[in-house]
Amino acid sequence: MNSPVLQALLNARIQEEPTAFGKWCIQANVRALPAAPVHVAAFIRDCEQVAPIEKIWEAVKEISDSHLANGFADPTAGGAVAEVISSIAAIPPPRSWPKAMGPRFKALPYDVQCYLAAREKEQDRAVRRAQNEAADARKALAAIQQRGKAEDGNQSHAAA
Repeated sequence: MNSPVLQALLNARIQEEPTAFGKWCIQANVRALPAAPVHVAAFIRDCEQVAPIEKIWEAVKEISDSHLANGFADPTAGGAVAEVISSIAAIPPPRSWPKAMGPRFKALPYDVQCYLAAREKEQDRAVRRAQNEAADARKALAAIQQRGKAEDGNQSHAAA
């Protein structure tokens, strides 16, 4: 863009735009509403270098909400957007899931992946705690049984 007037108008539009995605769309010369999923995915890739995944996810939810509020299809629901978010977040599928379901996990929305990963950690902690308690109980039982055998042995010697 060579014209300083056009550049000034573009800068004014960017400054007036309240959302990061809207500003990105102006600079990329694409529509923000309705947005194409590939444009949302490109926006996310551009944000990856400058924002943490939590902030990016807020922007993605904002894009989703604006589309649904205006009666448009949600461009963030699955597909290219889910792939990009999953690659940035790098949340591994739960260990309890079959390996074949790994790609399906990656297709889930980021917030669902976070929830499932957190639940898996909670379950793992509960299982480990139960295993440790069971091991402690087995040790305590073995100690009681040893004392009982020793007492039986002492009573046998005393009777003889």
